Amino acid sequence: MLRMAWLCLLAVFASAVLAQPPNKALVEESREVANRIAGQVRDELVRELDRTSPIRAITVCKYSVPEITSNISRQTGLRVTRVALRPRNRALAEPDAWEQQVLLDFEKRVAKGEKADALEHHEIVTEPAGRAFRYMKSIAVSQPCMLCHGPVNQLSEGVRAQLLLEYPNDKAVEYQVGQVRGAISIKKPL
Repeated sequence: MLRMAWLCLLAVFASAVLAQPPNKALVEESREVANRIAGQVRDELVRELDRTSPIRAITVCKYSVPEITSNISRQTGLRVTRVALRPRNRALAEPDAWEQQVLLDFEKRVAKGEKADALEHHEIVTEPAGRAFRYMKSIAVSQPCMLCHGPVNQLSEGVRAQLLLEYPNDKAVEYQVGQVRGAISIKKPL
């Protein structure tokens, strides 16, 4: 009888463990890292826009933003990237298949009325290299973003010239405020 009770208890415990969503601590850590990156990038861009011009902000995005992301990735041990369906720099922002699906889902959710700046997604996935925790937090287009990511015919001549020089294959234009610009993507092998 006691043995049967232990087996039942073990079965209940095992099914509860197997059915658990991703570890809450992983979600919180990833959310904090994503918010830290977003805050540092925003501060850097606003500082540059206040001091100089949108043309200099393009340089900040090209050099400082990847450095911020890389530094936080090294500090945390997480693989942290910024991705987009319409990347400005394909070498750094091209989404993998999982990221692409999440970005498409973010766009659908915004089309249904959700706010782009509140979107996130996380799950545990099985990949060829093993299981991994994946997290994405959307990057929403705000008014300052429009200086370099808005409709091409509304960008200043200087911004258009600088974008052509820095990113001849740029796809990160023609956005509207409130759209999903991309996402911060975090991956942790389990």
